[in-house]
Amino acid sequence: MTAIRDAGPGDRGAIEVVTLAAYEQYAAALPPPLWAMYRQSIRATLADVGPAAQIVAEEGGALVGTVLLYPAGAAVARPGGTPVTLEWPEVRLLAVAPAARGKGVARRLMEECIRRARAADAPALTLHTADIMGAAMRLYERMGFVRAPEQDFSPGPEITVKGYRLPLTSGPLTSGPLTLPSPQRGEG
Repeated sequence: MTAIRDAGPGDRGAIEVVTLAAYEQYAAALPPPLWAMYRQSIRATLADVGPAAQIVAEEGGALVGTVLLYPAGAAVARPGGTPVTLEWPEVRLLAVAPAARGKGVARRLMEECIRRARAADAPALTLHTADIMGAAMRLYERMGFVRAPEQDFSPGPEITVKGYRLPLTSGPLTSGPLTLPSPQRGEG
């Protein structure tokens, strides 16, 4: 059984190992300088997650997945640009260890992010991804995320990072910072 819980101080090394292993598959799809920049960005983000909730998936005592959930109102860096203030909570760096893929770990982590965003009364949850992340894009779309092109950005020539949004309310989306509730430990 996969347990979903908040990361603890002792998880930092395992989180970096799992995240870098999960994202390593994109090294071949990117020009080497861009991959080096992306890898460094991942490491820098993990070194200081700031106000984000760092959520992990654990199986048999081993960390097999991780994700960051930033609250609305948080300032986050975008590659090649100045920080932006999030209008809604945002998922970043969803990662599943290659050996644990196909077991629903990513879905469980995303469901926990959605649960927390709803508990904060957020009208939407956002994320960014790219065409090279086809499996992730299919998961997000199956979960109800829709393209939000107004949130796209470009970290380099001919590269578009695509914005996605999951509406969490039936009414119109309104902007404004929301605070995520304190995370709860336990299985998700």
